Parts: sequence; C-alpha cells; structure tokens
Amino acid sequence: MKSLVSCLTLGLFLLAAKADTPPNFLLIMADDLGFSDLGCYGGEIETPNLDQLAANGLRFTQFYNTARCWPTRAALLTGFYAQQVRRDLLPGMEKLTGNRGKRQPWARLMPDLLKPKGYRSYHSGKWHIDGMPIEMGFDRSYYLKDQGRFFSPKIHWKDDAKLDVVERGTGFYGTTAIADHAIEVLEEHQLKHAAAPFFHYLAFTAPHFPLHALPEDIAKYEGRYDAGWEMIRKERYERQREMGLHKVAMSKTERDLGPPYNFPDAYEILGDGEVNKPLPWDSLTAEQKKFQAKKMELHAAMIDRMDQEIGRVLKQLDRMGSLQNTVVMFLSDNGASAEIMVRTDGHDPSAEPGSAASYLCLGPGWSTACNTPFRRHKTWVHEGGCSTPLIAHWPMGIAEKGAFRGTQGHVVDVAETFMDLAGVVRPASWNGHKSPEAPGKSLVPAFQKDVQIKHDFIWWYHDRHKAVRQGDWKLVAPEGQPWELYNLKNDRAEQNDLSEKRARKAKALEKLWNDKLAEFKGLALDSF
Repeated sequence: MKSLVSCLTLGLFLLAAKADTPPNFLLIMADDLGFSDLGCYGGEIETPNLDQLAANGLRFTQFYNTARCWPTRAALLTGFYAQQVRRDLLPGMEKLTGNRGKRQPWARLMPDLLKPKGYRSYHSGKWHIDGMPIEMGFDRSYYLKDQGRFFSPKIHWKDDAKLDVVERGTGFYGTTAIADHAIEVLEEHQLKHAAAPFFHYLAFTAPHFPLHALPEDIAKYEGRYDAGWEMIRKERYERQREMGLHKVAMSKTERDLGPPYNFPDAYEILGDGEVNKPLPWDSLTAEQKKFQAKKMELHAAMIDRMDQEIGRVLKQLDRMGSLQNTVVMFLSDNGASAEIMVRTDGHDPSAEPGSAASYLCLGPGWSTACNTPFRRHKTWVHEGGCSTPLIAHWPMGIAEKGAFRGTQGHVVDVAETFMDLAGVVRPASWNGHKSPEAPGKSLVPAFQKDVQIKHDFIWWYHDRHKAVRQGDWKLVAPEGQPWELYNLKNDRAEQNDLSEKRARKAKALEKLWNDKLAEFKGLALDSF
C-alpha cells in the first residue's frame, strides 16, 4: 500500500509540475571521469556532496555516453545522436561531420527546446559544440575553452565576449571559476527572475588532462595510491559489490593495450617514470611507481575539488529555496582516459606535479582502475569507454532514496526527460525546417521505479570503433577488428564473445548497425 501511495503521489506531482510549477534543471557534467571514481560508485576519492545526492536520489548502473567529449555534448544538448547532427565523423563525410561539423537548423539545443515554457538557461564551463552559448540560446554563459591551462587560461568568454588572458599566480583555478560563475548567475536569477524556472548546464573540465590540481587538494591523497592500480581496482570492485551497485564479474586487465593515440615524443619529455601499458604494478621500477602514484593523487584531487565546488552550487540552490524542486543530474562525458601526451605549454620535469608548468595525463594503468569493473577506456565503445555514472536527485519528484536503477539509457535521453518534466513537446519544425523524430526516451518512469524504458537500439560510432546494443545484447568492434557479441545481462564486462555461437544474432545486430549508419548519413546530408 505504501508503494502504491508513493507512486500516486509522484504521478500527481508530475501532473501538477507540468501544469503549474515545472522543476528547475541542473545538469552537471564531468570530463573524463571513470565509472568507479565517485565514492557512491565504489571509489576511494572523497566526494561527499555527490554521495549525498546519490543517498537522497537514484544511481543508474546502465547509462551511456558516446565515449568522447564533443559527441556526448551534442547528444546531451540536442537529444539526437551526434552523427545525426553532424557532430561526429561519419565515413566518407569527413568535411561535413566531426568536431567541426555544423548542426542542421532543426538540431536545436536545450535552451530553445525549453524556452516555450519560460525557462531561462545558463551555461558554465566547457562547451565543445558548434556556435557560441549566447548565440545558441543561453541567457548567460562562462565558456572556458582553454582546458590545457587550469591556472591561467588564455581563451575564455563571458556571454560570448572574449575575456583577458589570466596570468599564472593570480589564484585562478578553472574548476572554482566555473562554480563561481554558476553561483553568480543563480544569484542573479533569484534577484531578477525568481518567477521563472531555469536550466543550468554546469560543465566542468575536470578531471581531464593536464592533471592540474590545487596543493591543498593534492595533500589529502599523498601516499594513498602507493599500493598501485591493481590493488585500487580490486578494492573498488569489492566496494561496488558490497553496496549492491552491480553483480558484474570484473574484466581482465588488457596488459598490451596502451593509449589510443601515439605521441612518442611525449615519453622523452616525461622521462623514465612514464609507462604506456597497464603493466603489473610489481614489475615497475621504484621511480615508475612513484611517478604513477603521484598522477593518481592528482586525478583524485581534481575530482575532490570538483565535488567541493558542486557543494557550493548546491548550497546556493538551498539558499534560494530552489533545491527541493530542482532536478539535479550528474554524469560524465566518457570513461577515464588512457591518453598520454604533452601539449599546450609543455611539461617541465622539474616542476611540482600538478602545477601550471607540468603536463601529466592519467594513462592506461590508472584508467583501467578508474573504469572498474569494465573493459577499455575513453574513445573505445566497450563498456569502459562509454559507461557513465548517472545520479538523479529531485526531492519533490523522486520518492526513493539511495536506490539503484538498472534502466538502460543514453545521453540522448536527457533532453527528452527535461522536456517531459517541463511539459514541452518537441517542435515538428524550426523556422520552416522539418525536424526528424528524436531517438531519446524520457527517463521519468525510472524516477518512480526500476523499469526498462524501451529503446529500439543504442548506437555508437567513434574513431571507427562501433557498437550497438539492443536489449541485453551488444555487438561491438574496435577499429579494424571483427565484431564481438556479448550478452550484457550476465557478461557486462564483455569477456565471453558469443559472435560464433550466436552468429544469427550477431548478423542481425550488424545489419541494424549498418542500417542506422546509412540512415544517419542521409540525415547528415539533408538539412530538411
């Protein structure tokens, strides 16, 4: 009876929200965060604010991104696959599609979709989509493009107006600056637009490389990773199982799989402490162990700081009296990164690790641990590359606290979810340009109970890595390699390839993938 009452209460609230008091939306995105990095997903990194959101909300266990930053952002803000809107490369269409592709006129971003219900829209942080934020419908924006300089950006904008270069030593830190802007515009909203609902897109650049962190945050993790990536991975896996996050058998470490791109000069600059494979920790030299442990300390410090800044933004919502009716969703744009490179201002080996003069990347040893229990890393479309934590928190609309959701979903679903809660119907056209049907599905039913929301398919193509999921079956192929088939119901870690035993299923999914590729290519060519 109690469950029935809760369901009825939520249903009545949703009806009232759509009619009279639609919720606010705070969409928080991390950059290169691993599936197990947060405390509430099994990590040892201190993330009390996100853990609290999870404890009072929902944690999704089968939610997906696109495995890379810019296609995820396109899918998130439009509700279409990036390939449908020219924002990821399609074979034979390199000049029209990719991270420099321009969306079709009908491929509107969330501010335009929510505006009919009176929403004001704000953006703070990373952008990585075509156009500029204010030009694309946001009312206020701080756009930090210079991701290679957490302490001294040279390229950033406020409300589409370019800002001055920030010199080193000024006290600027990118993660804090992004939160400062979010708080600033929320204060302004309360002062000038309190009667209007808001959508705030809070896009952190952490923990993307370079591993730049504040000294006080680094100090918290000194020595914590000296035991090595295998021990950290084991401990994270055990915590995940103990908290009931999943029943997945952990994937085997792929010892010969290194970074997705080769930058041989980087190793000469970084020195003998760097390694480009997830080698057994005990096989490393003392110098390598020290160097590698320090990199994970920096990664942890960046995530810790991001959580602290999220806490400041949440306190601002509480001061406004808005937290109870704000749908907060947190996720990552891709899995943890195995990349190793040196760019922007270069790397000074004598500089303090984590400082502005250093340039370090996480690398495949630690990204293997950060993506526990899954296989592979950012850019690959195996589970480690494209699975994201998803926390959903909404006190006035989510009755359960601390619950898990096995609901399958993808970032294309976020726009549909927000539109559903706002009572918005996606327009059939935009300024005379007919709009195709969007692939996303509203996640609102999963706010009420642990259900599957039927997707005809979930589809990936990035850097010639390809995959499709339908139900519990996933077909996946790394660049230039044969298709692999997995039943994710009992093999989420993708260890038992069934492509030969279930050849008919593999062929059917291959046809589905190819059919969608042809359809998406046609859509990319047609401006409607």
